[in-house]
Amino acid sequence: MILSQKHKVYGKVSKKEKTVASSDFTDRNTIDFGAPDGFGAHLFRVLIPAARSGSVVIVEDYGYRGEEGGVPREEERAILKRQVWSAIAGPARSEFNSRLKAAKLRVSRWHTGTNLVDRLLGKELCVLAWAAETAPPEKVPVICSKWAALRPEERWWLFAMTVAEAGLPEDTQRGWRRALFFALSDGEKPAAGRKRRVRPRQDDLFDSPLFKASK
Repeated sequence: MILSQKHKVYGKVSKKEKTVASSDFTDRNTIDFGAPDGFGAHLFRVLIPAARSGSVVIVEDYGYRGEEGGVPREEERAILKRQVWSAIAGPARSEFNSRLKAAKLRVSRWHTGTNLVDRLLGKELCVLAWAAETAPPEKVPVICSKWAALRPEERWWLFAMTVAEAGLPEDTQRGWRRALFFALSDGEKPAAGRKRRVRPRQDDLFDSPLFKASK
């Protein structure tokens, strides 16, 4: 489930907290790709114009957290040419709907206009968009396959590293933003039907001796 994975990465919670958080997540009403329907939620918006040649814009909306302490109300994260968006939209939809279905939430599809996306899924979408935004057409299927092979928490980490210094539309050639293209486009697309190798789940960051020693 999306929320339970988030708690796995960002710290330990009690059994009671896990139960409450899980229940709130699965029982809530959502819009489009898992976005909460309540006002002021932190989420992402994907703006798809009616014109087939129009660029698609991904926006991070901070909700209530915006416009406080110097935080903007929202920030554009990527502006994608329509052909790039068309190439990544299907893989992103399949991945997100699989996760939403597992969390017992309604699935969705991309549509013209404003698409609302859960904030964690939105971060993952940004990683895919950033890797593909300047890629040659023949590299995009490779990027999509490698992105899909990453664990959700790995995508969140890549988003955090990239957005810190290269999270705006004009940052396509900077630091981690550019590194995402090389990391995910290197190699050939895996053969159809190839199974992903099983890897052990990583221990919680806050259980690491290095973290405890630094406190």
